[in-house]
Amino acid sequence: MEKVMKMKRLARPLIIIMVLLLLLLGCRKTQVNEYKRYTGSFLGTFDTVIQVVAYTKSEEEFSTYFELIKTRFQELHKLYDIYHNYGNINNIKTINDNAGIKAVPVAQEIIDLILFAKDWYRQTGGRTNIAMGPVLKIWHDYRTQGIENPAWAKLPPPDELRQAARHTDIDQVIVDTDKGTVYLADEGMSLDVGAVAKGFATEIVVQELMAAGLKAGIISAGGNVRTIGKPLDSQRERWSIGVQDPIGSLYTSNAILDTLFVTDAAVVSSGNYQRYYTVDGEMYHHLIDPETLMPAKHFKGVTVVAPDSGLADFLSTTAFLLPFLESKGLVESLPGVEALWVLPDGSIEVTEGMEKMLASRGATAAR
Repeated sequence: MEKVMKMKRLARPLIIIMVLLLLLLGCRKTQVNEYKRYTGSFLGTFDTVIQVVAYTKSEEEFSTYFELIKTRFQELHKLYDIYHNYGNINNIKTINDNAGIKAVPVAQEIIDLILFAKDWYRQTGGRTNIAMGPVLKIWHDYRTQGIENPAWAKLPPPDELRQAARHTDIDQVIVDTDKGTVYLADEGMSLDVGAVAKGFATEIVVQELMAAGLKAGIISAGGNVRTIGKPLDSQRERWSIGVQDPIGSLYTSNAILDTLFVTDAAVVSSGNYQRYYTVDGEMYHHLIDPETLMPAKHFKGVTVVAPDSGLADFLSTTAFLLPFLESKGLVESLPGVEALWVLPDGSIEVTEGMEKMLASRGATAAR
């Protein structure tokens, strides 16, 4: 397991790069009317760097918000972890360990995450399934060994994948909201919430920050970017978010495809360039089509903008797993959701609303 966590920590850079933010590590500030801009970052949660930008009236105020962010992410990381136990905390791993044995009492944050994922699974045609754990674990293990020993790299046997897929029925994930328990009715099941947990956690933190009084800021949790309000610098009406180039990122870590301008929105990308390994000269990434049980090949990358970070995270995976016409149709059917697709040949498709957000199409931070 230590090797697995090491591999995660060494995973490729963030899918989305906040313009200017990556140049500002530690806490720095610039005078902006009565507000000052502060930044900070920390490691140790969700296997990524959490980066924060906020406009506050004092460094003390920023530090209060920053500690809230850090503490809450640490709590949510433990709850949504599928690899580790934490003392008396019942988390996703605890649920998996008790598959077919007993219902597990869990925190409300876990109940909410699972209900959210089940609801959107049904609304979006069943492509993103948190019950795909048995299949994803096989791919994870083969990918890990292939990265650590490229000469050994090989594909999982199809029969092994098909056998695992027999234990991925999301209807066998039983949530009792009255008792606050989760039970996996099939002993061969396991949950993998990687397609939604980071974004869902980010949204929880953002909602709590706004309730605590924060008026303007950004949280970037490993590329899951969520903006609050607008920059309080008397110059910009929208935040600038850089979208990483899925093709160029195979060769350089900071390849930018375009810049998005948003306010009060989440921006999340899924791509074939972040977690992958190579077998006989061909790349195999981590986004697995539940129908073929193989990495999806419809796109190089998909970026989704939505009002909610959990939704943007879930939809970025779903949009990546669907053929283009189905993917675009789904996105266009959802109010407040926009998307950008990078097709296998490198061409780009966007929704009408997304076009109005892109620097390449004339958008600016001022409007």
